[in-house]
Amino acid sequence: MSKIILMVLSMLIPTFMYSKDNKLQKFYVGTYTREGGEGIYLCSLDTQTGEISLERTFKALDNPSFVVLSPDKKYLYSVAEITTMQGGKAGGVSAFHVDEKGDLHFLNKQSSHGTNPCHVGISKDGKYIIVSNYSSGSVALFPVKQDGSLGESSTVIQNEGSGADKSRQGESHAHSSKFSPFTDEVFNADLGTDQLNIFHLKDGQLKQSGQKFVKMTPGAGPRHFEFHPNGEVIYVISELNSTVSVLRKKNNEWKVVQEISTLPAGFKGESYCADIHISNDGKYLYGSNRGDNSVAVFEVNEKDQSLKMLETVSVEGNWPRNFGITPDGNWLLVANQRSGNITVFNVNQQDGSIKYSGKEIQLPSPVCVEFY
Repeated sequence: MSKIILMVLSMLIPTFMYSKDNKLQKFYVGTYTREGGEGIYLCSLDTQTGEISLERTFKALDNPSFVVLSPDKKYLYSVAEITTMQGGKAGGVSAFHVDEKGDLHFLNKQSSHGTNPCHVGISKDGKYIIVSNYSSGSVALFPVKQDGSLGESSTVIQNEGSGADKSRQGESHAHSSKFSPFTDEVFNADLGTDQLNIFHLKDGQLKQSGQKFVKMTPGAGPRHFEFHPNGEVIYVISELNSTVSVLRKKNNEWKVVQEISTLPAGFKGESYCADIHISNDGKYLYGSNRGDNSVAVFEVNEKDQSLKMLETVSVEGNWPRNFGITPDGNWLLVANQRSGNITVFNVNQQDGSIKYSGKEIQLPSPVCVEFY
């Protein structure tokens, strides 16, 4: 009998160990090294307690301010938000292999074909990435090779134009680009021109046909955007006028059907939106406010996907940049750039509300969260 018990226990021990590890949700943090960040951090969130632990730091990187994982989690791509690379006037984008422990192994680096790249998006099949160059207002498309490394850029598009705010919109500022999960469309939010530009991925290149852009409110400054799971609506968060615009496709054209503030009623002072994310079920939308230092929570109307403000919640830090919702939908992590901390919030998936857990981790200049 004792031998049988020992045999059963020996079979269960690995399961117990796995279950303990399985409650840890790993994530990467992008930082500004020019503001004290050391590179890309790998952290773990205990999904039972909300505790965050720093696992490793990947150094020798210049301003890896935005990172994205491939759909299969085998590769990570990071911008180098700089203005010169290898003697040329451009930033960079790097490819890394991700091993089973989450460690990053450098593969290669390409010029971003523009200055201060601030965002990188990846296609649903992982075969292409697109980089947005903020200062120069250009976007660049790169094919991904079989080993995860980046090929030479296949398309570089230089946006043109300006906006109503002369101090911030004197020229194009490409702030983010994403591939549609539903069509061949590729969208680019241009803060400088108040436009959501529309491209199409065809034969490995970006091309324009039909509707070329959606115009936002003058002076809005579109920054980031999110797709509703039904594929019929896009939510665009604008930095300069602190709003979210709801876009719906009508007669084969995307149009703004609603614009709603991200700030609490009666707010006075300066505030600038940053990031936007939607719940897995598409019922709630979240946006970050730098200045008000809050996350705005919206309810999504089930019938027409319009928005209703529910609350704004303090981020318990200063200057919330990007944030992320864990894959299980139970936690929301905010990267507070100026206070140098990542704060942890419980998400009530029934009513969309978020509540500060009391947990945080101190990291210098965190600006991006990407779950592994």
